[in-house]
Amino acid sequence: MQERQRVYIQEVSVRDGFQIEAKFVPTEQKIELINALSRTGLAKIEVTSFTSPKAIPNLADAEAVMSQIDRMPGVVYAALVPNVRGCERALACNVDEINLFMSASRTHNLANIRMTPEQSLEQFQKVADFTGDKAMLNASVSTAFGCPFEGEVPADRVMDLIQRYVDMGIQGVSLCDTTGVANPTQVRELCERVRKRWPSLLLTLHFHDTRAMGLPNVMAALSAGVDRFDASLGGLGGCPYAPGASGNVCTEDMVHMLEAMGYDTGVALEPLLDIARLLPEIVGHEVPGQVMKAGPYTRRYPVPESVKGM
Repeated sequence: MQERQRVYIQEVSVRDGFQIEAKFVPTEQKIELINALSRTGLAKIEVTSFTSPKAIPNLADAEAVMSQIDRMPGVVYAALVPNVRGCERALACNVDEINLFMSASRTHNLANIRMTPEQSLEQFQKVADFTGDKAMLNASVSTAFGCPFEGEVPADRVMDLIQRYVDMGIQGVSLCDTTGVANPTQVRELCERVRKRWPSLLLTLHFHDTRAMGLPNVMAALSAGVDRFDASLGGLGGCPYAPGASGNVCTEDMVHMLEAMGYDTGVALEPLLDIARLLPEIVGHEVPGQVMKAGPYTRRYPVPESVKGM
């Protein structure tokens, strides 16, 4: 029997999703949710963000959550940090991975974090120097496939940023389709370029489903040899610069698709669906995920009485 290809699913709902919700999810509920997610076989969970509580009040409990979750062997527990102070707080909580973030687009970077790309790179270097070998470093390239203000983002600009990351000793890079403008051809071409130039780089793709292109873009990245994907339970998340749009690619929908196609995600789908069905009550509204509502493709229904015996 041919061995199934491994694909690593990295959960971001409790950070990327919760940070923009209208209501604060209580600390105890976050911890319970993360502990449940840890038991499903996910490869990584981005637990929180060590930003200023004034900037993101929904994640003001970062220390409490990161310090109190149960750590499952084999699961990487990551946190987003904006600067050295955030990194110091994260390392004090023994995170496994520090995730840095900036935009390839100058305008989006200024709008999102009030820094130029050059200033962000200076912060990255300071965080890299401070972190040393205390945790793995991953850096995200937001608007890697297009900007809501500037439009097209040249692939060469993305490649130049990745080179800057690699020069700092950053081990992983996430290419992010921040407002869901990417298409499969574009995704495949950029991923092929990145993998050819840096074959040992841990490359993650982070898609939003703004225009219902999330899963097709996952397939395009897979065809280019990518095996790591961010996803968000229930499809939570989004971007303030794409108002009214769906959030990130839905975790359970992605796992369902990949497992149906014969890939090995390491994730137990049914327990994941059980957790996803709790989300509407937790966040106070319906969520975009489809498989949690329709059930997996293996679901069978009773034979209609009208056709029995025919």
